[in-house]
Formats: sequence, C-alpha cells, structure tokens
Amino acid sequence: MKHEDKTDIGAFVPGPPVKMLPTSAGGLSGRYFAAKDLIDVAGYVTGGGNPDWLRSHAPASCSAPVVERLLAAGATLLAKTVTDELAFSLEGVNAFYGTPLNSACPDRIPGGSSSGSASAVAARLVDFAVGTDTGGSVRVPASFCGLYGFRPTHGAVSLEGVIPFAPSYDTVGLFAREMATLSAVCDVLLPNLQHAPVSKLFLVRDAFELADHDVAAKLERVCASLGVEDELSLFDGDVDGCLECYRVLQGAEIWRELGPWITAAKPSFGAAIAARFADAAAISKTDLARLLPYRAEFAARVRGALSDGVGLVLPTAPCIALRKDASEKEIGNFYQRALPLTSVAGHAGLPQLTLPVAMVSDCPIGLSIVTNANWDRSLLEVASRWADCLDKEKFL
Repeated sequence: MKHEDKTDIGAFVPGPPVKMLPTSAGGLSGRYFAAKDLIDVAGYVTGGGNPDWLRSHAPASCSAPVVERLLAAGATLLAKTVTDELAFSLEGVNAFYGTPLNSACPDRIPGGSSSGSASAVAARLVDFAVGTDTGGSVRVPASFCGLYGFRPTHGAVSLEGVIPFAPSYDTVGLFAREMATLSAVCDVLLPNLQHAPVSKLFLVRDAFELADHDVAAKLERVCASLGVEDELSLFDGDVDGCLECYRVLQGAEIWRELGPWITAAKPSFGAAIAARFADAAAISKTDLARLLPYRAEFAARVRGALSDGVGLVLPTAPCIALRKDASEKEIGNFYQRALPLTSVAGHAGLPQLTLPVAMVSDCPIGLSIVTNANWDRSLLEVASRWADCLDKEKFL
C-alpha cells in the first residue's frame, strides 16, 4: 500500500520523525513498517515508554537485527511506536505518552504493551509493525484491534538490540491487517525450518471456559465452521497455579533485568506500573524455586498435546477490548483470565498466531492457533488456509 498521511492517533513516539529507507530491494519493497520503542534504531534513543529511561540512555549505535533484515528486504521504517512503560502491561495505557487509538473501537483501549504498533497498523498508517510479546503483548492488542498477530517460537527471531524484559518469555512479534503481508514478513525473518503440515486441530476446552460467554460462543461457531471438532484440556483444573507460575517467574526475570537500573535511577512510573515493579522486587527465591518445576511440568504437558502434527485452538483474549474508563476490578479480572491464556505458548516457548475472526458488541475478537516449537511455517500455512476460507461477511 501507499503510506497514508493521517492525523496523529497517538501511535508514534513524540519527537523528531524516525525514518529509515530500505538498504536494498527485496520481497518487502514498497511496504512501510513501524517498530516498538523497545527496539533499537541506529541514531535514536530507545525510550522504552518511560521518560526517565529515555533521558538516561544514549542513542543506539546500530539497529536491531530485526530492523536491519526488514530494511534489507526492501521495507521502509516509518516510525517508532509507543509502548506501555518498559512493557509491563497488557492495556496499552501509558501515563506519560497517552493511549494510542484503537480505531476498531475508539472508546476502548488498544491493548499493550505493543499498543502503538497495533494502533498504527489498524489505522492503516503502516502495512505492518514489529512489537514484542512476553505475556501477550502482541497477541492481546491484535485481538483487541482486529489484526493478525504472530508470536514466533522463542528464539526464532533475534532479540539482540531489544530491551530485555523477561528473557525466557520474550519474543519479537508482528502485526498485519492481511495474512499475506504477515506471511511475507515472516519469510524474511523466520529460519527456513520445514515441518509436515499441521494435521489435526483441537479446541482447548478449559481455555474457552476462561472467556466471556458471548466471546466463547462466537469463537466456537467459527471453530465449527472450520471443522475443529475435537477437544482437550490443558490446565488440569489449576488455572490459578498456571497464573501464579507466570506471575512469579516473569516477575523474577523482570527484576533481574531491570531492577538494577530502577534501584539506581529511581525513575518515575505511572501508579499501576510502579506497583507491578514493586511486586516483582518482592518475589523470593523460595517462590522461584517452587514454581520452576511447575513451569517445566506444564510446558511438557502442552508439548505432549502437540505431538504428531496437532495444533491447539484457543481464544486469544478472554474478552473484547476494555473501555478506557474500566474499573480496577474489571482490569484485574481481565488479567486473571488473559495471562493463563497467553501463558500456554509462553511457558513452553511456542509459536502462536491470532486471526481476527469475529465481532462481539461491534468489537473484534481473535482466535489463536498454537503449534509445537519451530513449527512456525506450518502454523502460517494453516492460518493462511483459515484466512482464505473464513466467511468474513458472516463473522465480521
């Protein structure tokens, strides 16, 4: 597409424009993209969504490999995008830089922490955008904004030049409005590992039970139209344990990576983000030791369910995008259900792709497929088939 110059919607970081021209021609020639402000772009400070971080860091001496590869494939970098402060949110609300527009439902949040990247793609300011996904920071905003969103296998795309958050969960992720665009970008970034096609898809029943009734019902109709009939369960009746495992292990890694800077710099954070960092600082070695085996067991259970070419189908998020004036109780309830859903792929380091398949109350909802590690290209193939056969007039 030709880049559309539109009124600012809060998606791009404030300050001088960030633009880099392609370094050669390739499969992405003529396409524009944006990159989350956790990702280095040569000559610019990576701001991390926080003014104190921005002030205390120097410009990047080189671009992150993910940016370099996209430029080498012919794409033009148009902007850096707003992120929730140091990625510690799934809401898309930044106390310093505001809330990027969710053009699919403007009275609602875009989802975070890759909020600006999702906002820019949904508003057609760029063809695709790069974000990061640790606990759902690409998948959730893709669902909220009606986009295709992809979290690759952990480690499949280099994290060099990306501010670390929780490294054993961190991934680079992608947004696009069309499956064909997403596939073209993945052709540039993914290792060329081939696997047999995904041969069987199972609906994850206890994942659907975490979603609002109207969301689950609509997504189950989509699944039925696509021939997904078999079911299994993954949480073994312990959703709360899975959530606690993610909270503790992610929090311990976050404090290990960012705690030294926070302790030394004493930065200002928005109230919600400050509380989350305080919780991360309080995690004990005892809790960490207790829950590492839990993660290993859960990850083994998920991988076991994915043997023999199986893919898992689950709601991307438990609800439509929250209203901008959602109460603390509503936000807390969202996290209680969203993080177990996103941790299925996160705990096991697996690829997950969300597709915009339906609307509830005039808001988009996403349906996800999870496959085994390094089956990214097989996942893209099955998602492409789904995108081709979905009756969008009926569901969207």
